[in-house]
Amino acid sequence: MALAECREDLLGGLQHLGCVEISEPNLSDPAWSALLRRGSSSLAQTRTEIADAHTALAAIKQYAKVKDGLFIQRRQVSEQEFLDPTGKEQAKAVSQKIGGALREISRLQGDEARLTARRQALTPWASLDMPLELEGTAHARFRLMVCPSGTDIGAVRIALADVAAELYEVSADKQQTYVLLLCHRAEEETAQELLRPFNFSAVAFPGTTGTAAENMDALDQSLADNKKAQEAAAAAIVQDAKSRDVLRMYLDQLRAEAEKDASAERLLTDGTILFFEGWAPAESLREVEKLLQSMDCAWEAEDPAPEEIHDVPVRLKNNWLTKPLNMVTEMYSLPAYNNVDPNPLMAPFFILFYGIMMADMGYGLIMMLASVVVLTKKKPKGGMAHFFGLLGLCGVSTFIMGILTGGFFGDFLTQISTLINPDNPITLPALFTPLNDTMMILVGAMCLGAVQIITGMAISFYKKLRDGQVMDAIWEEL
Repeated sequence: MALAECREDLLGGLQHLGCVEISEPNLSDPAWSALLRRGSSSLAQTRTEIADAHTALAAIKQYAKVKDGLFIQRRQVSEQEFLDPTGKEQAKAVSQKIGGALREISRLQGDEARLTARRQALTPWASLDMPLELEGTAHARFRLMVCPSGTDIGAVRIALADVAAELYEVSADKQQTYVLLLCHRAEEETAQELLRPFNFSAVAFPGTTGTAAENMDALDQSLADNKKAQEAAAAAIVQDAKSRDVLRMYLDQLRAEAEKDASAERLLTDGTILFFEGWAPAESLREVEKLLQSMDCAWEAEDPAPEEIHDVPVRLKNNWLTKPLNMVTEMYSLPAYNNVDPNPLMAPFFILFYGIMMADMGYGLIMMLASVVVLTKKKPKGGMAHFFGLLGLCGVSTFIMGILTGGFFGDFLTQISTLINPDNPITLPALFTPLNDTMMILVGAMCLGAVQIITGMAISFYKKLRDGQVMDAIWEEL
């Protein structure tokens, strides 16, 4: 529990420690729900800014034609630089500027689509030298009309023979035929009735003056101006491509702020004090207590109760050898808090079995080189770092098993040397050959499988003894 006015400092201090996970509040107790309410934050606004920053980075990638490759190179920054509000405001301004340029491009693209559609509508009438706003004279009526492309215009003219009307074909395409109908005003309705069986329909261009060709020229000029405006907006985005690293750090800052805001919404408060529950690793508790004490908080720390075991967050603790196996463990599910971390126990089996399956010095060398180059040059983080670390360890196992089986890209060396010197081909020494020593491979695989199964049973046996389930350990495992 702490004073509500200390909320930002408290959350910032906990985030700096990076070892506390605040739990979702439980308001099912009427006594608590009557006193406290969930805290509020600017999480929605922060998420909007995150989306804007992502959009800005995507726009730079699209318009500046920049490629990140497989790994994004990031420079290291100090905590002071990371928390500097000046840099954050500058990056926010760049993000908003790019967002404005994107909105302008989107508006221009919408205008371009409308202008293009209007030009396409006018194209069939380009050869008509009559102003489109002209609807007729005192006694005559002019109508622009269309009919299906297969319509027999000669038959239509015959149908109109007894009416003071004339039909002129302007153009035609695969879908429609475009015609101009001239008729006496007194017989317009009669002409329309005679045309209806042929599926004629009227066409109008309201608000348009001048001929179709004149309007198309004006639309071409508008499209050209629109294109230039789009290029100018895109050029403005390209100019901000140099700020890409700034935007990436800004995005990281926003993510950290979003985590802080999410934690703020898990706090309970009455406006004067705030209250929360959370989890911290035992080895980090001293640092947490020091922070809480500096802010005059009231706190209590205790081990999780049995019914809380499934709610405890899990953080794997491994050394350099077993840490890459986190990728495999996280792919399935993390162990429960009171369970066994499988990485240190299963890592030797995983690496060994992979080497047995590949068993080739050439492939092992490639895997080791790829791992060393990527980890030292590119310095990936997270799952990608685990992947290449595991690739290197499996490469070592693959190389060693390749030595035992005499494999170097299969029998590449033997085949090449046979082509060069058929009388004295090179044959790598091998402890055993999988193709010839099949029974040895079968027995060895079964023995290794038995060792792995017994190891798992031994772990279960130990865990049950530790939890006081002695009879279960004896009868189910031993």
